[in-house]
Amino acid sequence: MYHRISIGLARMHAEKNERRDFLPEFVGQLENNGYDVLLEEGYGSGLGLSKDAYLAAAPGAVFASKKHIFQQDYVLVLRYPGDEIVQQMQPGSCLISMLHYPTRPHRVKFLRDLGVNGISLDSLADDNGRRLVENLRAVAWNGVGVAFDLMEQIYPAPGLGSPRREAVRVVLLGAGAVGHHAVQAAIHYGDPARHRRLASEGAPGVLVQVVDYDLTGRVEVMRPLLKTADLLIDATSRINPSKPVIPNEWIGEMPGHAILLDLSVDPYDFQIEPPIVKGIEGVPQGNLDQYIFAPDSPAFERVPAGVDTRNRRHSVSCYSWPGIKPGECMEVYGNQLRPLLRTLIESGGLERIPPDGNFFQRALYRASLAHWDER
Repeated sequence: MYHRISIGLARMHAEKNERRDFLPEFVGQLENNGYDVLLEEGYGSGLGLSKDAYLAAAPGAVFASKKHIFQQDYVLVLRYPGDEIVQQMQPGSCLISMLHYPTRPHRVKFLRDLGVNGISLDSLADDNGRRLVENLRAVAWNGVGVAFDLMEQIYPAPGLGSPRREAVRVVLLGAGAVGHHAVQAAIHYGDPARHRRLASEGAPGVLVQVVDYDLTGRVEVMRPLLKTADLLIDATSRINPSKPVIPNEWIGEMPGHAILLDLSVDPYDFQIEPPIVKGIEGVPQGNLDQYIFAPDSPAFERVPAGVDTRNRRHSVSCYSWPGIKPGECMEVYGNQLRPLLRTLIESGGLERIPPDGNFFQRALYRASLAHWDER
């Protein structure tokens, strides 16, 4: 007979416009699965959801302080909440979050030193390595949508909607899952309604040129593409994140109205050696409070020293593109997590998950910090 398992759902306070919390239906299913559910005070308020909405779905749920949330057996929060808060967790407990093991070695060591296990949402994958918890379509469509919102404002005469302009030229770096969605988003101007409107006005369409990662370092290939690009999109998954895909020097070849869109959103991290830099060198790191940067934005001055920012264009970057539409985002994540968290409690907790168990057990085992330490 296993003891009852508690799970605390924490809010995210990284920035003002980070409003994502799991929806009441998901919380109700956690309770139905057998978890003792605790919610941080104010949970769901950023989405306009009341405490009563959660209690209607999960009558046994308890609202508690942030400190109390982080003292439960499991803590579920989409984004990593920071070392200072995680330090409040009990040894033997488990943090379920986007932990990004491969690019956060200091985080892996910090959790291990605390004796806290982890389930990294971004490492939950099937037997073929396909992620089980992701919202890559939203990454592409939300990011491309913002880029075309900006393009409507800054596109030179005769304007984006004019039948007399040339085709919009998009250069897309990377042909993986995000790149696939980005192609569809780009040919629709990031918004099907905008596509219909511009098509009805007789405006020419969008020409998307997809560049495989292996070609991005070829200057004789890239420079002619960049010279005519209206929009450059980085959707690469780099083997070496310490090296940019597009050096800042090449940005100087682009038209003055060109827009740089960062969909890979690798953060600058100079706490490790070699440091992690962005795929398009010099693009600022955006978040849900600010994700559009004019060339004269002070954000360029906050890019870490040693990163070349001399050549600047309008840049669009956000640490979490799905968060632009928080309700839709959390519905997707909740649906994806539901069978995994049911499997977790039915198995008696992470420590009882076998490496050769059923489909979801294998995924949980591979995503655990303990397994990552075994590599």
